[in-house]
Amino acid sequence: MAAHRKPKQHPLTGPAARTAATLALASAATATLFEGSGHAEPKLTPAQVKAKVDQLYHDAEVATEAYDGTKEKADATERSLSELRDEAARKTDRLNTARNALGSLAAAQYRSGAVAPELQLMLSADPRRYLDDAAFAERTGDRTAAAVTGVRKQLAELDRLHSTADGKLTELRGQQSTLQKQKSDIQSRISAAEALLAQLTAPERAAYEDPAAAPADTRAGRSADAPRGPVAAPTARAAAAVAFAYSALGKPYVWGATGPSSFDCSGLTQAAWGSAGVQLPRTTYTQINSGARITRSELAPGDLVFFYSGISHVGLYIGGGQMIHAPHPGAPVRIAPIDEMPFAGAARPA
Repeated sequence: MAAHRKPKQHPLTGPAARTAATLALASAATATLFEGSGHAEPKLTPAQVKAKVDQLYHDAEVATEAYDGTKEKADATERSLSELRDEAARKTDRLNTARNALGSLAAAQYRSGAVAPELQLMLSADPRRYLDDAAFAERTGDRTAAAVTGVRKQLAELDRLHSTADGKLTELRGQQSTLQKQKSDIQSRISAAEALLAQLTAPERAAYEDPAAAPADTRAGRSADAPRGPVAAPTARAAAAVAFAYSALGKPYVWGATGPSSFDCSGLTQAAWGSAGVQLPRTTYTQINSGARITRSELAPGDLVFFYSGISHVGLYIGGGQMIHAPHPGAPVRIAPIDEMPFAGAARPA
């Protein structure tokens, strides 16, 4: 039987083993080379970096305007909740006063020798037990009935206030959750943009962040025609808004900021017109409806100019085809031509 056994396989040794090992290593190296070349990211040109960063900042600004809108709603909800709580506290005080009056009535009845059972229940730890039994009210005198009816109404009003406040609290928590998600989205886009900008040389990055500092042949029309100071505006309020915008030049862009030390785009225009006594809404897509809509040919200093199809950016027109705006993170409030972004419309605040 042993003669029919299959010969035992032995591992390669000597020259054969070395040859096999060499072939295996060469094969692995070739595979790694092709794999690496297939997945390697090509180095972006400065123009490609700029295009990608511009898109990331635009997306971040769209998210910022959504954040600002949600924040405005959350702030309003929080104020409403605070007012409801204050009102509930005041009504609780009045309810306690009314219950104290019933207590005085009960004391008077006690001194006269009898305390009405309905008053005992009203002054107990569970006054609603009384209110749930209308028969008690029929057995009270006019004065007691009026007092009990007043307490009944106040308890019902307190229940309504507490229910409304609970609803506002739920609404506020939902808005705060949305804010956290929007904040995370904005920060991730800004971080991605900063990572791309880190690939640029110092001069390339400086030229991106401050186009006015770029060589003259690459910034034609960007700042040469910009007014050197506030120009004539159609109204005193418009002039005040323009003057405020000039005073903000050089201050940093910070998303969600409304001043006085930093701004986002709609925060700057809101603050500028706020200094003139005109309260604009918080976001670009609401500011465009805050005054009379005007055409590009009708622009005058102080007008709001809007950009992109989603109305995601706004600046303050200062004349000469120029505006003052808060561009994006890393770029301070500055003067720029309105032609540098897709024009979407304009409005003149009242």
